[in-house]
Amino acid sequence: MSTPQQRLSSVAAHLSPVSSSAKQRILAKNPDDVVITYLARTPLTKARKGGLKDTTVDNLLISLLTTVREQSKIDPNLVEDISVGNVLAPGSAYLARSAVLAAGFPVTAAASVCNRFCSSGLLAIQNISNQIIAGSIDVGIAVGAESMSSTADGGAPEMAERIGAHPIASQNYQPMGQTSENVASQFNLTREQLDKFAAGSFQKAERAQKAGWFEDEIVPVKTQIKDPKTGEIKDIVVDQDDGIRYGTTAESLGKIRAAFPQWTPSATTGGNASQITDGAAALVLMKRSKAQELNQPIVGKFCGATVAGLEPRIMGIGPSIAIPKILGKFGLSIDEIDIFEINEAFASMGVYCVGKLGLDEAKVNPRGGAIAFGHPLGATGARQVVTALAELRRQNKRVAVTSMCVGTGMGMAGIFVSEH
Repeated sequence: MSTPQQRLSSVAAHLSPVSSSAKQRILAKNPDDVVITYLARTPLTKARKGGLKDTTVDNLLISLLTTVREQSKIDPNLVEDISVGNVLAPGSAYLARSAVLAAGFPVTAAASVCNRFCSSGLLAIQNISNQIIAGSIDVGIAVGAESMSSTADGGAPEMAERIGAHPIASQNYQPMGQTSENVASQFNLTREQLDKFAAGSFQKAERAQKAGWFEDEIVPVKTQIKDPKTGEIKDIVVDQDDGIRYGTTAESLGKIRAAFPQWTPSATTGGNASQITDGAAALVLMKRSKAQELNQPIVGKFCGATVAGLEPRIMGIGPSIAIPKILGKFGLSIDEIDIFEINEAFASMGVYCVGKLGLDEAKVNPRGGAIAFGHPLGATGARQVVTALAELRRQNKRVAVTSMCVGTGMGMAGIFVSEH
């Protein structure tokens, strides 16, 4: 029986006419392109409840990196650096390097950790790609990983007095839920708009899961789980996302109480905000010329990424700034993008960004987003790329933009091309 990837790749491709020289440039194949030769993600499961609740971030990394090493068929001795996007794990630099070694990579494979909150996975991709472009390395792996079961986000630490007294810097003491309400308040977004957006995310994800589309993204994780009642430890295999609630409607979401009644307009709920989740994603990167030399399959291309800053109190609108910025750098228009993957930290930011940019909702998170299946902070930036390229293959389309809002007031966006 053929795999979903094989079935997708066998579809006859008839691409629509290229509409600009800028798009022609990103679709062109050049020896120095940074290409993706393998990519995959773990299932995304509910923190403290799901199948990965007892899997620490280092064990999550070992499982995924072992799969990457085995399935990519790249000689592990050629991998020079592995950048791990992670937000919450204490001692993450120890965990990353140790997990790389435990996953079967040689001592010559270096490792580092990067953290720019929700964009950490995309930052890892950019870090490895920049090293390849600069000639510092030839082959690298970008990973995003988070175990939100193991480590809760405690919010901002105590900071310098001058930060607390500064009118902008002090906004970073505001919890993420408050920033969601700030967006809803400042831009006059209603609870009904938020619930409608969230219901769409669940419905898209339900359709995708029932149709088996996620099988083109997910690699299973063999792990253990502890029964909370008996304490018994069982060996299990986790192979699908478990946060998608079938049959969700805007009406059913409308019955959920406000999560933050202390802040107006109190439109954010547990049903229209991203889920707390465990998961990881990884990509193998190298120049096109190196991939051809090594006879590696080329599934996609990383074109570039950018970051933008904004007021921390409305951090959710970051994609509405970062997306035009990255498109401007490449001379592309909104209409030339086939898919947008936006992180859905809260429905408030999703509604605002889609409306502000005038995006076709059918192009936004076609398989659903973080409201439906979760937002493991460090993993999302890499997970979105895995999802976007899989969906581009399914639709027989070419260009995706991934973007996310970033805690402390930033947005990040990247452009990727499918070559499958």
